[in-house]
Amino acid sequence: MNESQELDWVDKKILDMLTQDSRVSYAEISRQTYLSRAAIRRRVNSLMKRGVIENFSIVVNSAALGLNLAAFLEIEVQPNKMESVAQSLSEKDRVNIVYQMTGPTTLHVHAYCYDASDLARFLQEEVYSIPGVVAVTTQLLLRRYKSKLNIR
Repeated sequence: MNESQELDWVDKKILDMLTQDSRVSYAEISRQTYLSRAAIRRRVNSLMKRGVIENFSIVVNSAALGLNLAAFLEIEVQPNKMESVAQSLSEKDRVNIVYQMTGPTTLHVHAYCYDASDLARFLQEEVYSIPGVVAVTTQLLLRRYKSKLNIR
């Protein structure tokens, strides 16, 4: 039986409420599920123990930090350098997502920069210089219609 089959309506309601606001109180969840706060605590702990809930986090508005430019990088990598390039990119402050994708040994990377000149500097000094990087295609985010980053 897979994880999704083990989640009943209460678990799904708890996940929905915590997804909307990870600070929601057990008392509020209790009111909406008709269970005690202790039962909610047990359920949340069980969801965490089973790995359904990985962590509780916040979403930060990048523009509030002055990071006004969201860039999506498709990075072609020498196959024997995939792990080292991915690790190197993962350590960069500007990078918040690194995925290995299907296709020609490609990494998909999301990075935030202050502006175009900051992006140019980032690419030149921190990406192109990584041994194993073959080519980089950059796309800029113009408008976000949906961003649901709470499911992996």
